[in-house]
Amino acid sequence: MNITTFIPSPSQGVWELGPIPLRAYALGIIIGALVAIWIGEKRFQARGGREGLIGDVAIWAIPFGIVGARIYHVATDPELYFGEGRHVVDALKVWQGGLGIWGAVAGGAVGAYIACRRYGVSFSAVADALAPGLLVAQAIGRIGNYFNQELFGRPTTKPWGLEIAMENRPDGYAQFATFHPTFLYELLWNLAAAALIIAIDRRVKLTGGRAFALYAMLYTSGRVWIEALRIDTANHIGPFRLNVWTSIIVFAVAATYFFVSRRRARVAGSTELPVSDDPAEPADAADSDPA
Repeated sequence: MNITTFIPSPSQGVWELGPIPLRAYALGIIIGALVAIWIGEKRFQARGGREGLIGDVAIWAIPFGIVGARIYHVATDPELYFGEGRHVVDALKVWQGGLGIWGAVAGGAVGAYIACRRYGVSFSAVADALAPGLLVAQAIGRIGNYFNQELFGRPTTKPWGLEIAMENRPDGYAQFATFHPTFLYELLWNLAAAALIIAIDRRVKLTGGRAFALYAMLYTSGRVWIEALRIDTANHIGPFRLNVWTSIIVFAVAATYFFVSRRRARVAGSTELPVSDDPAEPADAADSDPA
């Protein structure tokens, strides 16, 4: 096969800075989190929220999100860590890759909810402010997958095909030269979805959790076709990978919430949410969204 153009994979994803290893995967997560906080902070303040609140919430949401992401990954791919020839302790090695996005969302939501209750702010208002930033963070995080040479798809001869080292390929793919860069497809999809949420929010103010619901709808609709291209080992239920089923379910729930809450907002005659800047205000009052 004569491939004249392709995307080369990095020769390494870890750099030793003295005794400290600098891992591209971890760096991508950290940078993504900082960017998400910055975007969320700008959006939250524009809606009348307290300066610095999103950073305060992130202190709770990020560790909960990382734990949730790892739990989801290990739970959905247990054969990688348990059984003959496997080492259970590998389940703790987050730096080697393996974070499930829906575990991250669920865990991060739990942490954010706890923080919102502590600070007396509306959880849905925080979620709406963070929605596009989360997509940008996910896009940045996919760069870490590129350095780890993971999350690639079926063989392709397209000019943007991705070169993958032999040791990182599944069995049976030694004869192919390049593969679909599904990490890149998802990166671009996430950035486009983030831009779309911001554009829609400028025209029709998305409150009451609707911006976050739109985030879930857009992300899952892209994840379904991207998952269909991937060839890495994954558990299936029937004809589809487990993550495809998860995406379908999350999309259905998010779409239902988005349209039901939209009708409720119209009946209420307002799309504005109360956002309390006073940590002493009872959390129940701050969480009583009219939409």
